[in-house]
Amino acid sequence: MGNRWIRFFCGKWAFVAVAMAAFVGMAGVPKLHADDDCQRRIAHADHRLHEAVEHHGYQSREAAEARHELHEEREHCWKANNRWWDEDQHRWHDQRDWDDRDHDENYRPHDRDDDRR
Repeated sequence: MGNRWIRFFCGKWAFVAVAMAAFVGMAGVPKLHADDDCQRRIAHADHRLHEAVEHHGYQSREAAEARHELHEEREHCWKANNRWWDEDQHRWHDQRDWDDRDHDENYRPHDRDDDRR
C-alpha cells in the first residue's frame, strides 16, 4: 500500500512540475512577439523614409511624414518595451538615444532636391 501512495504523490508532483514549466515558458512568449512586432514596424517605417527621400526628395512632404512615422514607431516600442530597434545598425538599443535626424547625413550629398536646382 505504501508503494501506491508514493506513485500517487510522485505523479501529482510530476504533473505540477510540468504545469509550472509550461507556465514559466509561456510567460516569455508575449515579450518575444512584442519585440518582433516592434522590429518589423520600425523596419517598415525606416524603409518608408528611405523610399520617400529617394523618390520625392529630402525636404519633401512625404519624407517629413515618413520621419514622423519612424519617430512614432520608435516611441511606441520604447513605451512598450523600454528598447527600440535600429534598422540601420541591426541591433536593439536599451536607451532612448535615437536622433530623429539620424538619416540626414545619408542623404545630404545625394539629395534629389539638389538636382532640381
